[in-house]
Amino acid sequence: MAVGPRTRVPFRRRREGRTDYRKRLGLLKSGETRVVVRRTAANIIVQFVDWANEGDAIQATAVAQELKKLGWEGSAKNTPAAYLTGLLAGKRAAAAGVESAVLDIGRHVPSKGSKVFAALKGVKDAGIEIAAGDDDIYPSEERLTGAFLEMETNFNAVKGKIEAGASKPAPAKSK
Repeated sequence: MAVGPRTRVPFRRRREGRTDYRKRLGLLKSGETRVVVRRTAANIIVQFVDWANEGDAIQATAVAQELKKLGWEGSAKNTPAAYLTGLLAGKRAAAAGVESAVLDIGRHVPSKGSKVFAALKGVKDAGIEIAAGDDDIYPSEERLTGAFLEMETNFNAVKGKIEAGASKPAPAKSK
């Protein structure tokens, strides 16, 4: 990196490739609640976030590891787990009064049928209104339900518990 009196060093999170500040500003200007979907090496995280002057305020959150408490026997990083995590977060957000939101996938590259869109499908199925493109961006029904992993019965059992409201909302934390 060049060094001199006219050198402008980008923000640290931009240098690390973590934040696209132009995209974030556009999402914040919309004034809507953001559905932040993050995929890690071993987890899927879905949060409903409102902007606040003192820092982002989290309305509802769900982590794929929570599915184990509901009887999920599969991995927390596969497509059915992403869908169930989105469904769980959507139910919690609906209970918190969120009706509509805008998708924030951060620096993830949007690709058709990805886990990010599986989580988005779960959020939409929970009753949250989100403007999304065509239905062909979502994974197939076979992939969402875990038929390719032979986990349909476990998937349907956990989905039934989520829809019945078996899990209590996790306490919302604000920064």
